[in-house]
This record gives sequence, structure tokens and C-alpha cells, in this order.
Amino acid sequence: MKYLLKSIFVLSMFSPAFNAFSQNPISLYKDIPNSKPVPADYTESTGSNGWITKVSQPTITPYLPEAGKANGAAVIVIPGGGYAGIANNHEGIDVAKKFAESGVSAFLLKYRLPDDRIMKDRSVGPVQDAQRAIQMVRERANEWKLDTGRIGVIGFSAGGHLASTLGTHYDHAYIENKKQVNLRPNFMILVYPVIDMGQFTHMGSKTNLIGKDAGSQQIDNFSNQKQVKRTTPPVFLIHAQDDAAVPVQNSLSFYEQALKNGVKAEMYLYQQGGHGFGMYNKQEKDQWFDRTLNWLDLNKFLTSKQN
Repeated sequence: MKYLLKSIFVLSMFSPAFNAFSQNPISLYKDIPNSKPVPADYTESTGSNGWITKVSQPTITPYLPEAGKANGAAVIVIPGGGYAGIANNHEGIDVAKKFAESGVSAFLLKYRLPDDRIMKDRSVGPVQDAQRAIQMVRERANEWKLDTGRIGVIGFSAGGHLASTLGTHYDHAYIENKKQVNLRPNFMILVYPVIDMGQFTHMGSKTNLIGKDAGSQQIDNFSNQKQVKRTTPPVFLIHAQDDAAVPVQNSLSFYEQALKNGVKAEMYLYQQGGHGFGMYNKQEKDQWFDRTLNWLDLNKFLTSKQN
């Protein structure tokens, strides 16, 4: 029997389902805010490519570095999907694992997608879950051995919009926050992000979040380049110039406003790569993740404050 168990363990290490970093998902809420009773036919589904739809129970899944390798920094990972689904594999699991391998604790967010069937106000459902994620990570920082001053966020496409909302709307609590936990991420990494809800928007993301006929006030509120201020967290932006889905002007406008407001910012633009390349832009040799680590190191986010 002991040889059989040993064989199963060894085989599991080479199984695609085995992950040395991930733990079990953690529910974000006991009572989900801004929610309606979930219809019987509203059932979460995950495709073979990791595409998740109809999320009604938001979670975070910790991906923790190996013992002795953690540097105390943490990042909340927010995949994209046009606010219609969640690209959980190449913009989620792959990214979380890469950060954990680099010593950064990662927390993969599975957020509710805006939907009038399960939300009273669909426009704030996703940001509620993002704020709850950073609130929870800070509340449990001692348990995970994290430095509460080095907790950031990374988002892709519509997940980049959600990440930039977290980084620009932090002074408004969309969730209950009796303990006054700091909801501001210490840094933002935005990968081909949707930023603008106006001229350069990704129409699918806009329609799903606020509706195609949203009023000017709501458009401005969620056009996050217009929400940048002096206290906006440092930001690293990645985009491809030939992105036909989310125009590069989204990153350019956010970067411009960061400069105007004295916010630390760096931007890396690929000549080619299109949209949705995730961890690896196969059109170019240089990879954005290496540059991201350099930027995090430059800004002392990979180093303990005590060093």
C-alpha cells in the first residue's frame, strides 16, 4: 500500500491539476452585498480553456511562494473577459503561478460579472468584489506573512479596468468597511487595460458594465483616466500598439494623467502583439513580466521596509 500511495503522489506531481502554489478558494463574503436571489438557471460554468461565466459566489484563491522564498509582497490578480466572462487560465492561473515563483504572494480573484439578474446595481458589483479582495488580504496579512504596505493589483483588459477602478476609486468604499481597512492598492499593473468608457472604449466592456446608453456622468465616473489624482498608486502599463480590441489610447491616456498628477508611472508598448496575449506575447522576444519585476524592484515593492 505504501508503494501505491507513493506512486500516486509522484504521478500527481506531473498531473496538470497539481499545483504546488495554489490553495483552496476562499469565499469573499458571508452575505454578498448588492445581490438578488440567484435564478435557478444562473449556474457558474467553466470551459476547457478556463473561461468562467455566471459567477454568483466570488472568491480569491491564494497562490503562495515556497517556504523561504516569499518576500512579503502580494498582488491581486484580475483576469479580463469583457465583463462577460473571466479568462481564468492565461490571464489568471498562469499569472498567479508566475508571481508565486518570483516570491510574490498572488491572490486570484473570481469576481461577479455585471448582471441585472443577480445584482441590484450591476455597475458596482465587480468593484465591490475587488475591494473586498484587498480588504481580506490586508485583514489576513499576518496569517499570510504579508507586508500591508506592499499589496498591489494586476488586471488584464476588462480586468485592467477593474484594477484601475480599484486604484482610482479607493476613497469611496463600495462595501462595508467598519474597521476602516485601507482599500488603496500600493501599486497597479495594467495589461492592455480598458480605461476609457468614451471615445476609445471597448464597447463590450462598457455595455456589460454600465450599458451602451449610459449617461455622461456615469461614463466619466468609470473612465478611470479622469479619476487619476496625486494619491493614485504607482502604475506600470503594458499594451500592444496594434491592439484592435482595446485601443492603445486607453493606456496612453492613463499614463498622461499620471504624469500630470505626479504619479509614478512606467509604460511598455509592444510594436505588435494584438490583444489578449496574457503572460507571453508570442510576436516579440521581450516579455513584459521581466520588466514588471524590474519596475517593482525599482520602487521597493519587492523589498521589506526594514531592509
